[in-house]
Amino acid sequence: MKIGIKTYGCTLNQADSDIIRSVLESGGHTVVESGSPSDVIVINTCTVKNGTAQKILYKLKNLDRAGKRVIVTGCMAGANRDLIAKHAPHASIMTTQSIGEINSVITDVVAGKRIINEEIDRINRIGMLSPQRGLIAHIPVSDGCMSACSFCETKFARGPLNSFNESTIIKAVERSVQHGAREIQLTAQDMGAYGFDRKTDVAELMEKIAKIDGDFIVRIGMLNPEHLDRYVDRLCDIIRDRHFYRFLHLPVQSGSDSVLKAMKRNYSVDEFKSIVKRIRKSVSGMGIATDLIVGFPGESEDDFAASCAMVEDLEFEVTNISRFGARPHASASMMEQHDSETINRRSNDISRVVRRVQNSINKRYIGRNVMALFTELGRGSVNGRTLSYRQVVARRAPESILGARSEVIIDRVSANAIYGNPVPAV
Repeated sequence: MKIGIKTYGCTLNQADSDIIRSVLESGGHTVVESGSPSDVIVINTCTVKNGTAQKILYKLKNLDRAGKRVIVTGCMAGANRDLIAKHAPHASIMTTQSIGEINSVITDVVAGKRIINEEIDRINRIGMLSPQRGLIAHIPVSDGCMSACSFCETKFARGPLNSFNESTIIKAVERSVQHGAREIQLTAQDMGAYGFDRKTDVAELMEKIAKIDGDFIVRIGMLNPEHLDRYVDRLCDIIRDRHFYRFLHLPVQSGSDSVLKAMKRNYSVDEFKSIVKRIRKSVSGMGIATDLIVGFPGESEDDFAASCAMVEDLEFEVTNISRFGARPHASASMMEQHDSETINRRSNDISRVVRRVQNSINKRYIGRNVMALFTELGRGSVNGRTLSYRQVVARRAPESILGARSEVIIDRVSANAIYGNPVPAV
């Protein structure tokens, strides 16, 4: 049968969709692009942001009204089954942990049955992943986390930390490289917690990946700062290896200690700043991305100003801004909420600060030659990443540089990318 897959959300969800594709193809099904005619549509959902959740529910409602056979999986299937049933009463529901059974569920769905699978077990589902053709491979290393952030319901969807078997992860990286992947994106709900349930950690995993033969480079996914102090020195040592981008995603969420406490983040602003400065001092050319939530319940104007000041002080290469939106199972949804006007104003104000800072950082590249690994085609360009994971847009570049490292002369920048032309061959 023809099965369509529509994926929402983060890199971990993309990795889960790759596993779903692998299981479907092993069952003899053909996976088609989202929107193409199909016998069944799999919707892999996200529940992190309210806006994304509403978009998904609107999509499900329309599919249900159109009489489409739909299977819903992902975080919403674990956390918001009641909302799914309300908007798409005929849709079947499968938790992420049960996607290995999707072929039998498809048989039931085509036969007219509605299946609800609520299983949240510790499984090593990375073993189901078959290497996907392409220059970028998404490889999940764990489910769940060790935190209890008051704004998040993802833990409710994915459960407690379940680190996947180290040898299986290594094998997945090896096979992906053998099938042509040049960039490996290791992903998890929290990479920083990887291995704590197996008496290991992400630095040790990276040390073993560094021994794999091949021309590839690894991007490490998001690490919550509260875990870093336990292995940060070893992490800095190994991230200098040629197989890793000099890049870390460390979500601070707020520049105010009082807000961090209300968020149940287990670190202070000074501790976060100390870790960032320690990493940058240890690893030259380090790129650091962060996340900030604005409009969290109880966030004062002074708290918000502290977040703006942190962006300017630490000069993050990338800062992702989220407007707070209460999630049903998160404890922050029970707190007194800011009005939408306040949240929107703060989001706009801090976004201007972020653009100014990122644009200023990127201007330092004008006139320089930079080396990048190119992995994606753009509109009239080939796009890649520098060693610090800065986005490079190469204009008038031949498609032959896809999958290769190539040098570009930078002549223009924006807040989110640097632009240039290939260095002429001598």
